[in-house]
Amino acid sequence: MSFDLTGKNVLVTGGSRGIGRAIVESFARAGARVAFTYRSSTELAESVKSEMEKIGAEMLSFRGDAAEMAAADEAVGGLLDEWGTLDVLVNNAGMTKDGLMLRMREEDWDAVISTNLKSVFNFCKAAYRPMMKQRAGKIVNLSSVVGVIGNPGQTNYAASKAGIIGFSKSLAKELGSRSINVNVVAPGYVETEMTASLPDVARDAMLNAVVLGRPATPQDVSNAVLFLSSSAADYITGHVLHVDGGLAM
Repeated sequence: MSFDLTGKNVLVTGGSRGIGRAIVESFARAGARVAFTYRSSTELAESVKSEMEKIGAEMLSFRGDAAEMAAADEAVGGLLDEWGTLDVLVNNAGMTKDGLMLRMREEDWDAVISTNLKSVFNFCKAAYRPMMKQRAGKIVNLSSVVGVIGNPGQTNYAASKAGIIGFSKSLAKELGSRSINVNVVAPGYVETEMTASLPDVARDAMLNAVVLGRPATPQDVSNAVLFLSSSAADYITGHVLHVDGGLAM
């Protein structure tokens, strides 16, 4: 099933590579105007923007650290200045700094919590009033199967992704009366640049537990995000949609 998001204004954090790039491209191909943020990969960001503009998509990009409130205010404000409304917010920005708890440095804990969890607070906070005023909007936050079942060597990552689930359910209850949907997509093992750094043992253990017998692609995840951002999901909120091939069963 394809989704038509023509005329919708979308903001995706961490949209220059991996899952984020797939999400940006999927929205653009579905007819939406798409803005995305990135932290450092200017060349990648420009390639995403130019490729989608070639197919006629309207695009904006904002460079900044999603863990900083100023970056969220700038991106949301910039989108509203250009397009007037924010219809869909996708919080995708994330990072890993894996290691056993015994050897995990405090700065590795802080960096992962800030990038993965505080960034969600930042962008939802920036989008809160505009969406409330519109009395409409969709927020989709990217969690992980690790936030549901845990994974050794990823206490910081698991905590950040579990936090996103609790945060999203609470926000869904705050915003439901204004017809704003807040949902979560929790991917399993996805073949991206970030997961390529996982140790072979951890990667093999995850794959062996996948019922469908293969890793997910970024497109598998972006399809779920598009669904939750479309009118087909108007009566779904506070939900965690697992895109994990059965890994968390």
